[in-house]
Order: sequence, then structure tokens, then C-alpha cells
Amino acid sequence: MTTTEPSTDPGPSAKVLGWLRAHAFELAIANLVANIGIVVTGAVVRLTGSGLGCPTWPKCTEESYVAHEALGINGVIEFGNRLLTYVLAAIAITVVIAVWNRRGTIRTLAIVIALGVPLQGVIGGITVLTELNPYVVALHLLASMAMVGLCVWLLDKIRSPEREAAPRNVRVAAVVTFVVGWLSLWLGTVVTGSGPHSGDLDSRRTGLDPALMSHIHAYAVYALIAATLVTLWLGRKNAYVRRVTIVLLVIELAQGLIGWVQYLTDLPVLLVGFHMLGAALISAGLARVLVSTRAHAA
Repeated sequence: MTTTEPSTDPGPSAKVLGWLRAHAFELAIANLVANIGIVVTGAVVRLTGSGLGCPTWPKCTEESYVAHEALGINGVIEFGNRLLTYVLAAIAITVVIAVWNRRGTIRTLAIVIALGVPLQGVIGGITVLTELNPYVVALHLLASMAMVGLCVWLLDKIRSPEREAAPRNVRVAAVVTFVVGWLSLWLGTVVTGSGPHSGDLDSRRTGLDPALMSHIHAYAVYALIAATLVTLWLGRKNAYVRRVTIVLLVIELAQGLIGWVQYLTDLPVLLVGFHMLGAALISAGLARVLVSTRAHAA
């Protein structure tokens, strides 16, 4: 009489779960890229005047959830941006599944990011229902910037060099840089809310002087570059802090150059789009510098 040995081959679901866990870091990178990407596509919506391409929410029109021919290219662009939210949600949920077995900060961050996707969708809906109120639009953009920062934090927790915490003065400088950086990002939304490229020809503006707000924003950028240089100087003996701070500084200088050129050339659409991408990269850089000064165990 022969006996059959029980199969030790894992089932398909176990194989998929194992693959997800083995590639958690790569999936977290996809999470970051997707959140930066939706900032860029949101810029495309605004810069093409497609902010009300779908004039209502959650439906695209009163009769349909999808765009139709009568809405033209603006409807296609706005509806396409809405569809990307589902891609973002799918990636974020996949990351949650991949890190579910890791208790603590990693799993919490993954859940927060996943919950942030539908929250962003709701804020986006409110921007449509308020006919692109500039203050709601600013909140929508800043929420995306926060999501980018959280994605960077998650990546650092999943995989980054083992290190001790940086000296206190370096940590303080990094916090100051982070705060000044976020002040600069916020002022950037104020500039946007006072100038052209509102997303729709009929949407209202803040009424603030765009030239004045641009100069105030520029001063904040100067302060950010100064704070970054201080962080770089204080953290020069820490190879990891030095490396990530140099990257942030390069992004800031490039972003500042784009900002001045777009100001002097009356805000050409292409440059404004690159400036939006730069803002997302600065948010990522600020978060990376901040977490680089914290201890990390392998």
C-alpha cells in the first residue's frame, strides 16, 4: 500500500502574496511615482482649461459618469485624470497587501496613503462643485504634496541605509528646511490662485496681486535654499544626509530657475507644467532630507 505525500507546493494566492512581499520596495516606488504623476496630470487639466471639462461630480455630467463627445477634448482630459485615481488606489492597496505582515510604522503609512487616495478624490470633487475655487484647488494640490512626502517616508522605512540619528543641530536644521519648504509650496499655490491658468476661463481668482505674490514666493524660495545650505553644512560629515541634501538643493536651484524664467516670459504652459513637477520633487526631497536625519535600523 502506498501513501501519497501531502503537497508542499503553495497555492496561487500564496505565490502572489509572496511575490508582493518580495517586491514591496518596488511597489512603494510605484506608489511614489504615481502620486507625483497625478500632480503632473492635474497640472495638464488646469493648463489646458479642462478643470470643468466634467462640470459636475461624482458624475461627469448630470446624465453620465463618463465623458461624451459634447464635452470635447476638455472633457476627455478631465475624465482621464479622474480615471487615474483608480490606478492610484489599486497601487496603494497593493502596497498595503505587500506590507501587511510588517507591523508598526510601515503598515500604518501604507494604510494612510491608501486612505488618502479616496480623500483626494473627494477634495477633487469639491473643486469641481465649487467651480474651481482657488483655495480648494490649493488644498487639492497641497494634499497631493503631502501624499508624496508620505510615500518617501514609507520607502525610507522599507529600505534605506542603516544609520544612527544625526546630531541634534542637523535634525533641527532639517526640520527648519522642511517647514520653510512647505511655506514655499503653500505660497506657490497662492501665486497660482492669483494668476492665470485657473483651469477654466470663468473660474474666479483670489483677487491678490499676482506680481506681489510671486515676489513673496521668491523670497520664501531664497529662504529655503539658505536653510538647505545650512543643513548641508551642518550635516556634511554624514554621507547619507549630505547626499540627499545635495539632491534637494539641485532640485531647488532648477525649480527656482524655471520659476524666474516662467515669470519673465508670462507663464508659458510648458514651463508651468515643469514647475508643477518640480514642486512635487521638492516635496519628495524635503521629506527625504527630514527622514535621513532620523535613526534607521536594518
